[in-house]
Amino acid sequence: MILHIDMDAFYASVEIRDNPALAGLPVVVGGSVEGRGVVSAASYAARKFGIHSAMPAAQAGRLCPQAVFIKPRMEHYAAISRQIRAIFNDFTSLVEPLSLDEAFLDVSGCTALFGDAVSIARQIRERIRNEVGVTASAGVAPNKYLAKLASDLEKPDGLVVVPNDQIQEFLDPLDVSRVWGVGKQTQKKLTLLGVRTIAHLRLLPKDVLRSKFGINSDHFWRLARGIDTRPVVPDREAKSISHETTFSADIDDVHALQAWLLELTDQVARRMRRYQIVGRTVQLKLRYSDFETITRSRTLPEATDCTAELGKSASQLFAENSAHVNRGIRLLGVGVSGLAQSGEQQLPLFDREESERDRRMDQASDKIRDRFGSVALQRGSSMEQGIRFQPEPERDK
Repeated sequence: MILHIDMDAFYASVEIRDNPALAGLPVVVGGSVEGRGVVSAASYAARKFGIHSAMPAAQAGRLCPQAVFIKPRMEHYAAISRQIRAIFNDFTSLVEPLSLDEAFLDVSGCTALFGDAVSIARQIRERIRNEVGVTASAGVAPNKYLAKLASDLEKPDGLVVVPNDQIQEFLDPLDVSRVWGVGKQTQKKLTLLGVRTIAHLRLLPKDVLRSKFGINSDHFWRLARGIDTRPVVPDREAKSISHETTFSADIDDVHALQAWLLELTDQVARRMRRYQIVGRTVQLKLRYSDFETITRSRTLPEATDCTAELGKSASQLFAENSAHVNRGIRLLGVGVSGLAQSGEQQLPLFDREESERDRRMDQASDKIRDRFGSVALQRGSSMEQGIRFQPEPERDK
């Protein structure tokens, strides 16, 4: 069985834990009372006013003038995330982190030691509450797709179980928007077909699905039946390192997207240097407002962990594939694969002086951020676009 553990309003919950006077108040992490920047996280009290992550702080302030805005402390959240990860590792080595505040766990091989999957989920949530002082919601299911769906249904502090023999009973009543890949445009098409629940989607003939959704039809057919064969992949076995962000409001501004792209690349490169690895293949991921997703890659002559070199390739990939951003971008991601230990890389034969300069800049940047926090240095383009902070990189594969 698979667990999906998802912390409840993680950054806001940490701030409330550290300052109990904030309990019950609409807490917003990120942005400022002057309306600059964007929301990184909102407490459940703030969410009642319609505030959500990635919302402009100015809009959050208008929705809830009494909101308490708090500057994010990413290094602090990362340290607490490591505490939570240590709890996961006490139960299983098969842990696949998705971000600082959520992870998949495969507990199939440890039930003899700790009890069944539901018991393990309860133990983990109890330890997080007692040892870390925040709450987590959990989904327990036969696969990753079902477990992630389940963990979201009874937040905060929820536990939802999907037994093997009740998959369809669990899925059928859910709104079709719960299916991964069903965005606003796809949902409109499904509504015209009379499809409002996952049960309705499951009953659509395959030929109708194929005629309306093409290559995505098989994906919808499988998920409507709860089929997901992806394994839990521990980060220690990572073949790539990537960071991606999902925007709550689609972005069609090329300059804003380019600023986000550089921030994401910087996060990936910094993590590679921390792990002392280099990579040769740069990957770009774009997901449009209708959930159409494209990935593009470029292989470099030499493996590198240099922010400038990786950023140049990522920017070129984006420039070559940005003709349709006016459709609106929902998700943007950058990754690097073809990984090797940093000692295995070779210095470039040409532009050696420039490469050495970039390397010294990366080293200086890392030292400053390690000492003063991840927001100590900011790109001019990020400040211009109101991108004032970023979580740790999301995913190793």
